[in-house]
Amino acid sequence: MKTDLAGKVVVVTGASGAIGAAIAIQFAAEEAKLVLHYRRSKENAEALRRKLKRSDSIIVRADLTKELEVRRLFAETVKRFGRVDTLIANAGSWESRDIPLHRMSLRQWHQTLDNVLTSAFLSMREFFRIVARQKRGNALLIASTAGVFGEAGHADYASAKSAMAFGLTRSLKNEIVRLAPHTRDYCGGRVNCICPGWTIVPRTADRLKDVKAVRKVTSTMALPKLGQPADMANAAVFLSSDALAGHITGQTLVIAGGMEGRLLWPPEEASTRT
Repeated sequence: MKTDLAGKVVVVTGASGAIGAAIAIQFAAEEAKLVLHYRRSKENAEALRRKLKRSDSIIVRADLTKELEVRRLFAETVKRFGRVDTLIANAGSWESRDIPLHRMSLRQWHQTLDNVLTSAFLSMREFFRIVARQKRGNALLIASTAGVFGEAGHADYASAKSAMAFGLTRSLKNEIVRLAPHTRDYCGGRVNCICPGWTIVPRTADRLKDVKAVRKVTSTMALPKLGQPADMANAAVFLSSDALAGHITGQTLVIAGGMEGRLLWPPEEASTRT
């Protein structure tokens, strides 16, 4: 099936991370023009751009918790490409240690909500301002299964991702269509969300070396295996394609092998396959 994404301008925040990079690579395969955002990992962003050498792309550094830097990111995008067709709001961070709520500092709470939720708010707000001018555009928020099922020791991260996956996605799908209305020739502006489950990426690598931990995770899944960044990238391309997903908006898609908030497999029967 044709995605009709060739020539479309796609901003991927957090493109220096594993999932962001996989999404960028998949859009490049569809011949989209790419803006690769990073905050700290300049080397990763530059390496990704070299990998996409046949694609028209730029890398832009920005702290997405700061209004002026978010404006600069989109201003540089419009200056280079003239428009923005799709925003992939993927940037975020979390405290890798398990910190129960009664031991969590206010500083950690604020930092996580800023890096996850405030960054999404500022990015989406600036994108919507562009959509209002060009009367077209769609966005995809990258949340997490932590926002669906909760995650003990990570109440800050789960709360921020839950807000993205539900309150923000379902509110903004009603707002964007007023900025980019449906017409005879256009499906209308759309906002969707995906929630990756446990995925094999560098930041989870140490935890996923623990066979017992992997079995505990996969025991909650109908397809008892860990996700790959490409699983998320394929869904991102599909949902960003007006040709393929033009009648899909306000949806939160969980990509986690049928994960539920309960054991579906006895731990001794669950697979450790990737």
